[in-house]
Amino acid sequence: MGFSQRWHDIRTGFERPFWVANISEIFERLSYYAAFASLARYLHEGLELPVESATSLAGLFGGAVWFLAIFGGTVADRMGFRRALSLAYFILTCAYFLMGSLGASWMAGIRHAVPIVPLAAIVLLLPAFGIALVKPCVVGTTARASKENVRSFGYSIYYTLVNIGSTAGPYVASTVRKHLPVEKVFVVASVSVLLMFFAVLLFFKEPRREAGQEVPTLGQVGRNFLTVVTNWRFMLFLLIFSGYWIVFWQQYLILPIYIHDYVSPTVDTELTLIADPLIVISFTVVMGLLTQKMRAFSAVILGTLVSAVAWIVIIVLPKSAMFFHVGSSEIWGVAVLALVVLAFGELIQQPRYYDYISRLAPPGQQGTYMGFAFLPIGVGSLLGGKFAGALLHYYGEVRHQPNMIWWCVTAVGVGTTVLLWVYDLLLRPKEAQQTQAAVR
Repeated sequence: MGFSQRWHDIRTGFERPFWVANISEIFERLSYYAAFASLARYLHEGLELPVESATSLAGLFGGAVWFLAIFGGTVADRMGFRRALSLAYFILTCAYFLMGSLGASWMAGIRHAVPIVPLAAIVLLLPAFGIALVKPCVVGTTARASKENVRSFGYSIYYTLVNIGSTAGPYVASTVRKHLPVEKVFVVASVSVLLMFFAVLLFFKEPRREAGQEVPTLGQVGRNFLTVVTNWRFMLFLLIFSGYWIVFWQQYLILPIYIHDYVSPTVDTELTLIADPLIVISFTVVMGLLTQKMRAFSAVILGTLVSAVAWIVIIVLPKSAMFFHVGSSEIWGVAVLALVVLAFGELIQQPRYYDYISRLAPPGQQGTYMGFAFLPIGVGSLLGGKFAGALLHYYGEVRHQPNMIWWCVTAVGVGTTVLLWVYDLLLRPKEAQQTQAAVR
């Protein structure tokens, strides 16, 4: 196929809902990662919460999204994408505004009636309800509003736009913090998704369903859930793999507080966090070509190990090394280098992880299995928040040995790698045989 024909297929292969949904995803990701990049320090410094509470709440914010994603697709299917997407952006608008208002004077009465930690927990749960609806709506629209000959390219566009938003979020947070108090980051996030609320109402049209496609009944959904939950080998794999995400999320949970408290308070922690998504955008295609012949589970194991050892960079390089300026912002290059290594681990394993899950799913249960594929992300964030707080308190505030924090994080990653290898050796072949038998 010539370039001109391919370009014609791309120009004519996507309906308007595809572009509206996917462009809105840029702003949703921008808001989410702007909030996440500033959240731990906002809770610890702005609201003066202990590090254990601050990181646990940040982990709750990052984790709840992925638990609800298991159910979000079913809800979006039954509501319709247009209604679900507009409701999601309305919820997110209110949620981010409330997050930034936790310390506001107009909430003083509520703070007196409700202790700040449970109040913050309630508010931080709200965005999860919105994001859990956005994800299936955008992915579902990508499928429905793309012609068959360009659908795979449509998912590439989706993945690229997600990472553009993920990169822009910390940058926006950094820019806002230079000129305004940190709580204004959440106001900007709120405005960003409010614009998408109006964009969906004005420009988004419900994409057509494929011929013969039916919305699953609640009974069917329940039976599919029960099938997955009782597959103990699969659930064990998800539990083990949660260790990867405990390690991964420390870039948002431990790293900002660690840099501010133990390296330099003048370092722009939000701008530093751009390193991971920027590497993902730049090297996704290259890494895909390099690992395409690697067995999927082997890629998962290798990527987990690479991400685990990334944090050793912070241990072995001196804290006084590699400071440089980007415009008016000071960056700690040691942290950037660690995040680059972390990102390559993510690139090695993440696409192959979803490939592995999709091949495990019996016919008719792909959606349920892929929903459960998000579970380790949520478990990793929730446990990672508790883990981060305990490490920062014990090795930072009590023992004054902050480097031990990263040895512990690395140990979790290496331990996860070993458990995945054992699982692959003892359990995965049996599971593969069962899946093949089911297919036959």
